[in-house]
Amino acid sequence: MLISLDLEIPFPRPLVYVTYRDQLEEQVAYMDSVDGVEVKSRRQERGQVYCINEWHSQAQIPTPIRAVLGDKLFSWTEYAIWNEFDLTVQWQIQTHAFTEAVSSAGENRFLAEGNKTVVEHRGELRIDPEKLNQIPWFLRSKIAQLSENFLAQQIEVNLKQMGEGVRQVLEKTVNKSP
Repeated sequence: MLISLDLEIPFPRPLVYVTYRDQLEEQVAYMDSVDGVEVKSRRQERGQVYCINEWHSQAQIPTPIRAVLGDKLFSWTEYAIWNEFDLTVQWQIQTHAFTEAVSSAGENRFLAEGNKTVVEHRGELRIDPEKLNQIPWFLRSKIAQLSENFLAQQIEVNLKQMGEGVRQVLEKTVNKSP
């Protein structure tokens, strides 16, 4: 399933980019279904920042999915490479359950549009039913499809709320500045 969402944030591109990258914990407060994020590692090298973050969700998981997959699918590790030269971030997500079946990766671009920034979120989420070995074969395709649809909807909500968090963090920061 493709992930495609554009968000407009009324602040300059470099400021939006740095806020997304460096103030992650503040953004989580605006994300309803996220319990928290823990920065596992971060290093800067030749214009790139490499981050590993562990996310935990409290999403209201539909009963059929929860009954079969449990809650661990809704915790994940994000691997991100922030490129300071073109203001992009490449990301890959590894779920804490069904790791071999779930793949998700993409790129976000931060584009200047006047004094505003358009954040283009592009990616793909895929659950391979053939690799859901713990699930009876006759349920695999249906569970994979339901889970993909649910996760894609949840990702879109999270991205929108993250963008709103960035906007509010910047409003507070800019309004504090002399």
